[in-house]
Amino acid sequence: MKPLVVTGTDTGVGKSIVAAGLTAALGAAYWKPVQSGLEDETDSALVARLTGVTPLPETYRLPLPASPHLSAEAAGVEIDLAELALPEIDGPLVVEGAGGVMVPLTRRHFYLDLFARWQAPIVLVARTQLGTINHTTLSLRALRGAGCHVVGVIFNGPPEPEVEQTISEMNAVTHLGRLAPLDEITPDTLHRGFAAIDMPTIRSAL
Repeated sequence: MKPLVVTGTDTGVGKSIVAAGLTAALGAAYWKPVQSGLEDETDSALVARLTGVTPLPETYRLPLPASPHLSAEAAGVEIDLAELALPEIDGPLVVEGAGGVMVPLTRRHFYLDLFARWQAPIVLVARTQLGTINHTTLSLRALRGAGCHVVGVIFNGPPEPEVEQTISEMNAVTHLGRLAPLDEITPDTLHRGFAAIDMPTIRSAL
């Protein structure tokens, strides 16, 4: 079974919430290779709280909440892509990136370069708000240009049917559903929200 990579069009688009929902729905393990920022609840801690799953340890835990290459430099650490090989585990694995597709890991490598090395199926998380057509299209073109397999897009936010349809049709990409805004994010509300997500298509890609 192939790992499933979750990336986004930007920071703050809801990758960790979607990753938690996918982890629960697939009965998967979870791995965040690089965590930048340790003061607030980390993404691994959030996923653990929402799923009850014990995440695999992050390879790099960096205190500064910034792009990983800047966080690493501030900590006197050099991120080595060879240390970020996908873990070999039994069963499904959800892997979450940081920020967007073109976030730098080092002064020479973007997350996109890591995704291209992994050659694992990718779910792209996108906002529904103004600007998302441009951001999502650029992200899709970057991923496909690097030879990555994009399973589809999960939208996160209020319904914008025409915007969602435009992205899906103009990019010939599968609309995997939309996670509606949640007043309170709990295991139960996330489970209910994920009823709108096309899990059969996602499972078939693994």
